[in-house]
Amino acid sequence: MRAEGGTAMASVPTANEDRQRAHAREAPVQIYARIAGVLYLITLVAGGFGEFYVPSALIVSGDATATAKNIIASDSLLRLGFASYLVEAMCDIGLTLFLYLLLRPVRQDLALLAAFFRLVSTAVFAVAELFYFAPSFILGRPGSLQSFSPDQLNALALLSLRFYGYGGGIFMVFYGVPSVLLGYLIFRSGYLPRFLGVLLALSGVAFVIRNFLLVLAPAFASSLLLLPAPLAALAMTVWLLVWGVDVPRWEETAARAVYRDLSG
Repeated sequence: MRAEGGTAMASVPTANEDRQRAHAREAPVQIYARIAGVLYLITLVAGGFGEFYVPSALIVSGDATATAKNIIASDSLLRLGFASYLVEAMCDIGLTLFLYLLLRPVRQDLALLAAFFRLVSTAVFAVAELFYFAPSFILGRPGSLQSFSPDQLNALALLSLRFYGYGGGIFMVFYGVPSVLLGYLIFRSGYLPRFLGVLLALSGVAFVIRNFLLVLAPAFASSLLLLPAPLAALAMTVWLLVWGVDVPRWEETAARAVYRDLSG
């Protein structure tokens, strides 16, 4: 009886340890998912403010003088828009890491390729953002540009903002390709819903198409092609924050990946 009791008592901590180990395995994956969801959310808010609201509030299409007046009157808004891009860029780099960690069990090579493309897209867009910030320097320091008339400075500021928009647009392929790759990985994963993969892949294809249209046939580069991107990002944000990943399926996929590596 004492031996049986000892065995039963010994089995209690073993069961508790099993539950703790299972929870420890589950926690990192779900933490990755939650962090990715938070980074998606910050990216959406910061990007929406800096890339859409601020330009729409300051730029008057075809009117360099009105645009310059808006920038001079709201220089702090322009600077805040640039600061929001810095936040977006930092979050995008972090998001790249956590998406790689979540999706590498499906195919590590494609997850890594997507990460490389995303990092390049962030770096390239950073170059375009220099033109976003340039009007603050052009219009805020006229003494250093004395050889230019006020009208020329206004035109130069508007041209800089146009370069920003065009510069970000003609390199969308570096963001579109990884979206397609990540969409494929999500679709094949089994631990994230397939509709997320479809949305993400469609947004990536739309980015690539619009990129080449801007270069080859600008008249057909409709802004409607950008619509799938915020929809996909919003869906990813909500899913990762609320539901995360199917941990048992993730572990099963990760185990298969390890077996493939060992047997290969």
